Amino acid sequence: MSIVVYGAGGIGCYVGGRLLAGGADVAFVGRERMAAEVATHGLRLTDYLGADLRVAEVRYETSPEAAGAADLVLLTVKSAATEAAADELAGVVKPGTVVVSFQNGIRNGDVLRERLTDQVVVPGMVPFNVLNRGQGVFHQGTAGALDVQEHSGLAPYVGGFAKAGLPLKQHDDILPVQWSKLLLNLNNAINALSDLPLRDELSQRTYRRCLAAAQAESLALLAAHGIEPARILAVPMRLFPAVLRLPDFLFSRFAGSVLAIDPLARTSMWEDLKAGRPTEIDYLNGEVVRLAEALGRKAPVNAKLIELIHKAETNHHPWPGPELLRELQR
Repeated sequence: MSIVVYGAGGIGCYVGGRLLAGGADVAFVGRERMAAEVATHGLRLTDYLGADLRVAEVRYETSPEAAGAADLVLLTVKSAATEAAADELAGVVKPGTVVVSFQNGIRNGDVLRERLTDQVVVPGMVPFNVLNRGQGVFHQGTAGALDVQEHSGLAPYVGGFAKAGLPLKQHDDILPVQWSKLLLNLNNAINALSDLPLRDELSQRTYRRCLAAAQAESLALLAAHGIEPARILAVPMRLFPAVLRLPDFLFSRFAGSVLAIDPLARTSMWEDLKAGRPTEIDYLNGEVVRLAEALGRKAPVNAKLIELIHKAETNHHPWPGPELLRELQR
C-alpha cells in the first residue's frame, strides 16, 4: 500500500519517517525548503524513550501530483491550509483513497469531507509534540498513540503503524478525544509566550495557573454544550485545572507519574513564532471563543491569549509567569 504524507513539516516528517523506517512505502509532499533539507540530510527520528532511527533514502516531492497514486494520505498541514490542501488533493487523488487528518483543531474533518466527496475522510490527531531540531532531525518529546476515528478503511495499515512504533488508537467517536487534545493544546499559547521548554514552563505554578484558567473557561462552555471530553490522561479533564493549580512540589509528583515530557519538548506554536510564521491560535483557543459565541457568551481568557499571540507574531518577547497571569486575570 502506498502512503503519502501531505504537507510534511515536523509532524509529517516524524510520523512518515517512522513508517518509512518500519518498512512502509511512504512518499512526502511539502515545501521546497523541507525538500532540500531532507535531500541533504535524510531523516533522523528520535524520541523521549531513546529511539534513534535514520532513513537516508527519502522521496520528498513538492507537487500535489505526487499524491496521485496514494492509497492512504496523511494530511499534516496547518489548519489554516486545510481548504487549499483539500482542493489540491481533490484534483489528483483516486476515488476511494483514505485521507486521515492528523491536524490540530476540531473542524478539519468537516472541511475535508466537503471537498473530497469521492474519498474516505478519517479525522484523527497526533497527541504528542514533535520538535524540528534542524538538518532532518525530528524529536518526539511527549507520549501518546495516534488517535483516529474508527474506520474499516484503516485495516490494511494497522500493522504498519504498530511496526513503526506508532499504533493507531481507534475511537467510536473522535470528537470528545479531539476536545480533550484541544484542552491540552491550550497550553501551546502559554508555552510560546513563556519562551521556555515545556517541562520548564509547566514546572512553574504561575504558568500552570494560566493554563488552568483557559481550561476551566473552556470546560464550562463544553458542559453548557453537553460535550464531555474524553479521558486521555489518568485524571479526567474536568479535574485537570485543579491539578494544575497544585503547589509545585505536589504537581511534580503528579507529573512524574502521568506526563512524560523530556527536556527538549516544545510546542509547534513556539516553533512558528521563532520562525516568523502565522500560528494556529485561531484553530485552538479560537474554537473556545466560537463555542462561547454560539451560547451568546464570552471567553475572555482564551480571547486574551489569542490577542497576545497575534501580537507576538510580529513582536515576540517572553512573558514571565506572574506577568502573564496578571494579564489574564484582568
